[in-house]
Amino acid sequence: MIEFNDFLSKISNPINRAKTEEVLMWVSHKYPQLKPEFKWNQPMFTLNGTFIIAFSVATKHLSVAPERAGIIHFEEEFKLKKHDYSKMFLRFPFDKPFDYDLLSKIIEFNIIDKENCKTFWRK
Repeated sequence: MIEFNDFLSKISNPINRAKTEEVLMWVSHKYPQLKPEFKWNQPMFTLNGTFIIAFSVATKHLSVAPERAGIIHFEEEFKLKKHDYSKMFLRFPFDKPFDYDLLSKIIEFNIIDKENCKTFWRK
């Protein structure tokens, strides 16, 4: 994933860098149909020109941005699993195991929900 090399190299904490790289590689391998891109200073994955998922790094967590529709759709599961989230982001602490099952559900929801979407963002 050469698209993300510069981004990853700027993560000073080696543990956070490794975990972020692991998540990005996992998405890339599990969903090879998604295109890795770097836009708005964050790694993201698109499909047929439409946004699917993006990531950003903070000191203590990796944020996942599925657009507001993805947050709304999974909000009850976030609450049930006690995940920290806001209107636009879901936060996965670096010091806890990453919830790949939930990430997979979010990505698959966006792929299906945006199947006929002709714009980058939902309207």
